[in-house]
Amino acid sequence: MLYGAIGGECYFRGIAGERFAVRNSGATAVIEGAGDHCCEYMTGGIVVVLGYTGRNFAAGMSGGIAYVLDEDGTFETRCNRGMVELQDMPEWIEGEMHGDLTDMTRHDCERLHALISNHMRHTGSQRGKDILADWRNYVPKFRKVMPVEFSRALAEMEKARTMQAAE
Repeated sequence: MLYGAIGGECYFRGIAGERFAVRNSGATAVIEGAGDHCCEYMTGGIVVVLGYTGRNFAAGMSGGIAYVLDEDGTFETRCNRGMVELQDMPEWIEGEMHGDLTDMTRHDCERLHALISNHMRHTGSQRGKDILADWRNYVPKFRKVMPVEFSRALAEMEKARTMQAAE
């Protein structure tokens, strides 16, 4: 599913098989679990996994971001860290639902909350409902998967934008 997707949103109640979101270059997707090779060669978009993933997650991932619920703390052993870094989620501040959600370097809690809310609304997901009902305890269990070079490029673009605005 989502092989080479270039846009749109999709919400799947249930677990995907192998190679979910391979070569995704712009779609936003929420899934409740995934098999091996999820987000392989991904170049854009956003993927949220609300459960277990198989091995080799993010192999060759050069763009976009993923959020993975890591309830048992073992996700790092299944993630291919060759081109990505794993980031902890920032602290959730109650009532802080603002900001430009297209900025992939900030507003992670707000973006994730909005996507899981959409997932629950569109699919009737019990998993999504459970996570949102205990949001404060679930947020720290998510890991943000961010391609290293993508992060660097976003930082350089922000720096250039700030310098241009100051001129």
